[in-house]
Amino acid sequence: MENSNQLANRFKEVLLKGKWIANTNFKDQLSNVTWQQATKKIGSLNTIAALAYHINYYLAGVLNVFEGGSLEIRDKYSFDLPQIKTKVDWDSLLGELWANAEKFAYHVELMSDEKLESIFVEEKYGNYRRNIEGIIEHSYYHLGQISLIKKLIKESEKG
Repeated sequence: MENSNQLANRFKEVLLKGKWIANTNFKDQLSNVTWQQATKKIGSLNTIAALAYHINYYLAGVLNVFEGGSLEIRDKYSFDLPQIKTKVDWDSLLGELWANAEKFAYHVELMSDEKLESIFVEEKYGNYRRNIEGIIEHSYYHLGQISLIKKLIKESEKG
């Protein structure tokens, strides 16, 4: 269980409450972003909203497997963000992201070492541990993008 607790803590570090690796996390970065900022396009970069949706898409898909379902997500749909036109839309996306992150961490905490080392859906996907670590690494990658895009938006607002 120590392995699963360590993985869950690493996951929570990037999504919900940590500061050790990047001195920030998703919740920190997104908590003071308005829906207008979240949807503002900077050049050819993804929007903050698209990146938040993208991370949540993968969390929801892997959670479905954790909860006994099948792996239904596909990379080609991972940026199919529904339109964000209001604060309610943005808050709804964030609420789903935080809820999925909490559930994801909970499931990881409960995993035995045997489960962590077992095949995730199909052998080509590796084991559960590899997929959880992949979610953590993928989240840090996009956290960096969000941090930079947020800075660019703030600079553009200064005029």
